[in-house]
Order: sequence, then C-alpha cells, then structure tokens
Amino acid sequence: MAAGLNRDKPGSQIKANIYSQAHIQLKTKSNLNQFILESKLSNNPSSLCSLKILIIHQRMAAAIEHTVLQFAPSSAKISAKLHPLVLFNICDCYVRRRDQAERVIGTLLGSVLPDGTVDIRNSYAVPHNEFSDEVALDIDYHHNMLLSHQKVNPKEVIVGWYSTGLGVTGGSALIHEFYSREVPNPVHLTVDTGFRNGESTIRAYITVNLCLGDRQLAAQFQEIPLDFRMVEAERVGFDLLKSTMVDKLPTDLEGMEVSMHRLLALIDDVYLYVDNVVEGRVEPDNEIGRFIADTVASLPKFSPQAFDKLVNDNLQDRLLLVYLASITRTQLSLAEKLNTAAQIL
Repeated sequence: MAAGLNRDKPGSQIKANIYSQAHIQLKTKSNLNQFILESKLSNNPSSLCSLKILIIHQRMAAAIEHTVLQFAPSSAKISAKLHPLVLFNICDCYVRRRDQAERVIGTLLGSVLPDGTVDIRNSYAVPHNEFSDEVALDIDYHHNMLLSHQKVNPKEVIVGWYSTGLGVTGGSALIHEFYSREVPNPVHLTVDTGFRNGESTIRAYITVNLCLGDRQLAAQFQEIPLDFRMVEAERVGFDLLKSTMVDKLPTDLEGMEVSMHRLLALIDDVYLYVDNVVEGRVEPDNEIGRFIADTVASLPKFSPQAFDKLVNDNLQDRLLLVYLASITRTQLSLAEKLNTAAQIL
C-alpha cells in the first residue's frame, strides 16, 4: 500500500487507508490487482472486508456491461425516395380490395442508389389472408408478378413491401420476416388510406436488431427519412388527378348519365353553330361542315322501339356477365380459404 497500517491506532489509519485505496489506487485494473495482493498480505479484517466489497462491485459492473439491452449499430444511414406511381398503385388496390379485407399489402420495386438511398419506383399487390396471429401470403402469385415485372424492367428489384393502415401492426413482423428472406434489409412502407388524422400519413421503416450482449433477441421497426420525388411527366399527371378529385367512384349508371349530359351539351353546341351559319351570323367553315356531315352519316338508323330493345338486350347480357363474375369470385375465395386451412392443419 501507499501508506502502512499502524496497529497501535488502527481505527483512523485503516479508514484513511481504505479511502486512499478506493479513491487513488483503484483507477486502473493494475492498481486493483496491487490492492488485492497487499490486502491479502496485511491479514487485516477491515481491509479484507473492503477488498470483498470492491471485488463484488467490479463483477457486478462487468456483468451489467455485458448484459445491457442495446440495438445493434447500423452500418449505414438508410433513407428512401418514393415516386407517386407507387402511391397511385397502393390507393387503387385499396379501393378495389375485397369487402372483408381490412388492409392491402404488396411488394415494392426499385433500386438501391450508391449512397444507400432506396429508390422506390413501382409496386404490385399480393393477395393474403390474416387471422388472429397468422398471415398467409400467396407466394406463387408474388413470384409470378416479380418475373413479369422484370421482363419489362429488369433493373427493378425487390426493395421492400407496403401495407395500408396507420403504423405497424402485429402481423407486420411475420410479413417482414418473409421479405427479409427475399432481400436483405427490406423497407416497410405504410400508407394511411383511412385519413384518420385528417391526412394520409406515409412512413417508411426498417428493422433494427435488439441484442442482449452477443445474442440477438428480436427486431424492432425503426422509422427512416422518406422523400417524395417525381419527374416532370409525373408532376403533370399528379396535378391532373389532383384537380379531378371526387368523394367516391361513380357507378356505371352514374358514369353513363354524366356522359349523356356531356353528349347532349355537345349536340346543343352543334345545333347552335348550324343555326348561326344558316342565319348568316357566323362565317361558314367547310371543314367543320364536312366533319358534321360525316358524324351524322355514321349514326345508325334505328326506330325508337328497335333502339330500346337493343339497349335492353345489351343490359341483360351485362347483368349476366356480372352474375357469372360474382359466382367465379366466390368460388375462388372459397378455394383459397380451404387451401389456407389445409396448410395450417
């Protein structure tokens, strides 16, 4: 020790000695070893008790250092760029989903840029069934769609997957595990198509491993920066779609009614132009006259009764096609459920 023990006055000297060793000599591991050796040689009970306390403290600190829960460090900072075509595909699939489906999932296609940014340029939906704690994906459909896309755009590869809804759900971990086998470190994109917060929340996630010492226990979704990018052609299309927003998609009859109103408005314009030409209020244009004559000549000549019969027959044929399509959809859904149940059992 730095100061020897005085056996005539053990109290104050031992306390001073213990404080000196704890504060000065235990700064490094070598000093601790020296303190252990000298304490054993001293055979002093108080010194040996302090020695045991310090050794226990050292072991507890080492154990805590190796058993703390921590996230594995990421090799590079990952961000994502999203093109508007992907959002259009996701919203279109969500509108056309089955009535009993709560959300839509699908595959994200794109590429990884040299700086590590994930460029998401395309997507397609993947049929799936969700139960309480299980998710069944149509893997064959997923692979067939991937092959079809790569025939057209061979540079587009799988970069992740998407789902509609607000944030990450319980079944997302199972789906992400499947895509992790398809591509390393996939991106999970969530699109809130329900507008729960008054706007569509769009976020991107990756998984970060949760480790206990050297063991990997689980993975947690971590949000990454997401940037929206579009070229000039995409911007023109986006502005056009934005200017024609509607609350809901029109039915077939509503769409036909709107088309008929537009057609009647065009016919009224033609009547007005012809009347103005006949009355001499407008200078005649021979090209417009020939176009009107060709249009009138191309119209079929039917009596009102024959036209009504033709329309009714066409309507009956369409209703029959709708009925057959509904039966086919029901049969396919039943076969899919039976196949899923057989795989689970």
